[in-house]
Amino acid sequence: MRLLNPIGTLLVSASFALGATPLFAQTPDFESVQIETIPLRDGIYMLVGEGGNIGVSAGEDGVFLIDDQFAPLTEKIVAAIRTISSEPVRFLINTHWHFDHTGGNENFGKAGVVIVAHDNVRDRMSTEQIIEVIGRTFPPSPTAALPIITFNDTMTFHLNGETIHAFHVDSAHTDGDAIVHFKEANIIHTGDTYFNGFYPFIDVESGGSIEGMIAAIEGLSLLIDDETHIIPGHGPLSNQAELMVYLEMLKTVRDRVKVAIDKGMSSEDFIASEPMADFPSTWGQGFLSTEQFLQIVYADLAR
Repeated sequence: MRLLNPIGTLLVSASFALGATPLFAQTPDFESVQIETIPLRDGIYMLVGEGGNIGVSAGEDGVFLIDDQFAPLTEKIVAAIRTISSEPVRFLINTHWHFDHTGGNENFGKAGVVIVAHDNVRDRMSTEQIIEVIGRTFPPSPTAALPIITFNDTMTFHLNGETIHAFHVDSAHTDGDAIVHFKEANIIHTGDTYFNGFYPFIDVESGGSIEGMIAAIEGLSLLIDDETHIIPGHGPLSNQAELMVYLEMLKTVRDRVKVAIDKGMSSEDFIASEPMADFPSTWGQGFLSTEQFLQIVYADLAR
């Protein structure tokens, strides 16, 4: 079992001290979840339900799936796919190990779908994981849920007339993040390196970092143009302009936290100074409050 580490303890303590709402405190009502299907182009779709956004490529070569949300939603996800294609789901790629992106893995694995992910995703899913900041422990995943093909840098699929390039970005949201690029269609699935419109959760305990998040988005920006469809890990379908706003936010937070640390400010004093008051309050109305995000970044940079 992994023991509590100082960063996790600091984050949990700060969350309660700030009076912030615990992250992911409520269990979703899966019965009421509806899967929305958003057509993009060239047989590629975005599915929105509960958990991370799903990417789908459908064509004569079968269905290629990116992430699968939660196990109780598998039937609804499959039903949504069946409105797109009658071909079998052949491949499922996980953008990282988190439960809201891999929860359906066991169901798809038992159905014979080939699950693919970065090496670190399988490593983490194979062992107990503790995320202190959300107060949850995750036991090792069943064998059927584990990726059976893993990669350490890049992997390319040639399906449905597309060159689908999956590549690892290091120490971003986690240590196992993959971004998936549909080259011909000019569509990218970012996984949780991008939360569209609100502060992202950075899982420092799983190897994530603010510097890695910034590097991932800077690298991603080189692959896109004003016609690129961007499927974020969370939030609505996005585009180049919105991604650049997000990148500027990340850099601003990073820079302001660094200045505070260099001045010797405590995290409490820094947060009390309301350093993001000049940014829209909506940034802190998603997964994380402004205070929670600042605490995560402070703890990361103060290591």
